[in-house]
Amino acid sequence: MTVTATAHPNIALVKYWGKRDEAQHLPVTSSLSLTLDIFPTTTTVTVPGDLAFDVVTLGGEPAPDAVAGKVTAFLDLVRERAGDRRRALVETVNSGPMGAGLASSAAGFAALAVASASAYGLKLDRRGLSRLARRGSGSAARSIFGGFAVWRRGEGLGTAGDLSSHAEPVSAPALDPALVVAVVDTREKAVSSREAMRRTVETSPFYRPWAESSERDFHDMLAAIDGGDLAAVGEIAERNALGMHATMLGARPPVRYFAPGSMRVLDRVTRLRADGVAAYATMDAGPNVKVLCARGDGATVAEALHGLADVMAVHVAAPGPGAMRTGVPAHTRPVS
Repeated sequence: MTVTATAHPNIALVKYWGKRDEAQHLPVTSSLSLTLDIFPTTTTVTVPGDLAFDVVTLGGEPAPDAVAGKVTAFLDLVRERAGDRRRALVETVNSGPMGAGLASSAAGFAALAVASASAYGLKLDRRGLSRLARRGSGSAARSIFGGFAVWRRGEGLGTAGDLSSHAEPVSAPALDPALVVAVVDTREKAVSSREAMRRTVETSPFYRPWAESSERDFHDMLAAIDGGDLAAVGEIAERNALGMHATMLGARPPVRYFAPGSMRVLDRVTRLRADGVAAYATMDAGPNVKVLCARGDGATVAEALHGLADVMAVHVAAPGPGAMRTGVPAHTRPVS
């Protein structure tokens, strides 16, 4: 059985930062994101029946041990649910930078969830796929869906938390957004998101106040989307992201993802607003900056960022699709 699936990265506008249950990847707060139409990940899972161990490749080369280990751990969950011990060949191709705060793990585990569930014969609806993807990378729960999506924190721990913590789509017919991605560094970050998250939750005195305010941001964001108010969406996204990074600076030892290029982009975004362009910045666990604006302003924002020192590339993204199997009719996607 061979199944190929593709998924796109999502960028959180209200952030996921902190777990209340490490084993189940249950978040402290709910989050809200926009799935993009750039940097897709394509994953093929083959279950031939004669492998002694999982074989994992990344871009046509053997995957690093750390990556292969995470994939095998994820496949073990799928095999346990399917009652199938056969090992798999997993071939993944990322079209964007990895480990640089551009949500490559979200796209990767969403694609792996769809492909592996189907290859092992699991019949999961989109909620089930979201719950499964969450076990690989929390943010992957949202990449199962296209456009705006929420990941609800759920209630409780263990099985109760697992059943109630999943993503779902958010309708936004009145919004026509773009997300301009300013790439200032494509190198893998020195401190992984998981380590930075754990350190922040355990040691930062600013974390709990941010988590409380983030829950308010989540509900304010839903109201802004429902009202078609892109400026309010942007304002909430920017304050939520900068607050998250403040919690990391308060960790012991501190975690700092800002680079000189990041600050230049943030300054230019502030100047754009002063000039009448409704542009708002957000950053994940990495130095690269994403700028939310109306789709009609995307080219203007991109041009303003192109000439900045340390900006390596600028990409204008629109809302993208949810994770899907290759060759499956649209009305069945992304059910496996």
